[in-house]
Amino acid sequence: MRVTHPFHPLRGREFELVGYAHTWGEHRVFFVEPGSDRVRSLPAGWTDVEGPDPYLALAAGRTLFRADDLVALSRLLAELDGRRQ
Repeated sequence: MRVTHPFHPLRGREFELVGYAHTWGEHRVFFVEPGSDRVRSLPAGWTDVEGPDPYLALAAGRTLFRADDLVALSRLLAELDGRRQ
């Protein structure tokens, strides 16, 4: 399994896939962190397990962000800002 998310620090690294499950409301892949016995997980869409992301394939490098991701970020920032006040 290869990490393909463009902004993830493990992007381009390959790991042995040890599991695949629907958890936390999404499909996730599980792998053992090299040099340890720690099992880690990532959203399956951030890897090559589910194939290329159709949005990124169609965008062909012309966009850095998905509209849905920006909306989710905006909501998160508004929620965090509301907690500060």
